[in-house]
Amino acid sequence: MSPELQLAAAFVLDLLLGDPRWLPHPVRLIGRLAAGLENPLRRAFPSARVAGVAIVAGVLLTAGGMTALIIWLGYLCHPWLGDGLGVLALYTTLATRDLGAHAGAVWRALMRGDLSGARRKAGRMVGRDTDCLDETGVARAAIESVAENASDGVVGPLFYAALGGPAAAMMYKAASTLDSMFGYKNERYRDFGRASARLDDLLNLIPARVTGLLMVAAAWLLGLNGRGAWRILLRDGRKHPSPNSGLGEAAMAGALGIQLGGVNSYGGETSIKPFLGDPLTPISRSHIRQAVVVMVFVAVLALGLFLGLRTLLR
Repeated sequence: MSPELQLAAAFVLDLLLGDPRWLPHPVRLIGRLAAGLENPLRRAFPSARVAGVAIVAGVLLTAGGMTALIIWLGYLCHPWLGDGLGVLALYTTLATRDLGAHAGAVWRALMRGDLSGARRKAGRMVGRDTDCLDETGVARAAIESVAENASDGVVGPLFYAALGGPAAAMMYKAASTLDSMFGYKNERYRDFGRASARLDDLLNLIPARVTGLLMVAAAWLLGLNGRGAWRILLRDGRKHPSPNSGLGEAAMAGALGIQLGGVNSYGGETSIKPFLGDPLTPISRSHIRQAVVVMVFVAVLALGLFLGLRTLLR
């Protein structure tokens, strides 16, 4: 099975199955490895920054090396087993169905009038406090999560899978996991998590920009505001504190004709994010479904783009 066919099969598998909770997911194993290495590496290196670099190197090499080794052993047993393990590894790095499912759960709760349930479900998607959000705040949280995670949960893994196969995609997911665990600017992780945060920013430079452009294309194809998506992407894409997160959110805001960003609360502390987009339409529950459709179109376009580039390069 060619690498292109493996990636296409993994993409379809993700759309059909998502992330079964009974499956021992590699990302959870990576998280456990990172958590187990933190204290030993802090003790081994007097500098927190050096310890942070060590954990990045150790976790990424382990994730990529084990993925490559398992697939190689599968090929030694039988070509079909190697192909199957490659598809399985790629499938676990993708999150298209899960991202849509989480947002869909928020939408369904709002449709039932269950604001409390919608808050809980939105809390599973975002790091902000959701207990006191109104319906508009809950919908905004879900839309922003879909827009931001379209890059690191869908386009990013597809990009690195097309670039370097299952091992590269797994290393990308390992870097994303490290950033989510250690990439905080608090006293504990300011130095230790510096390498994790910087690496995640670096690895997402290309995927985030591709995501923004593909959102513009998806908006045109879906009959949404493609011109607005392009205009807001250029105008507001770099306003976000993250060098990458604002691109997808800005394009999504322009496509839907809404305004994202504003006041959020994290652990009881208020944080004001820059506004992205123009409030042409008040944010409503219907925009959650629209955001999911845009994200799925972006995923399909990204798969076609990267497979096409691989074919041309070969």
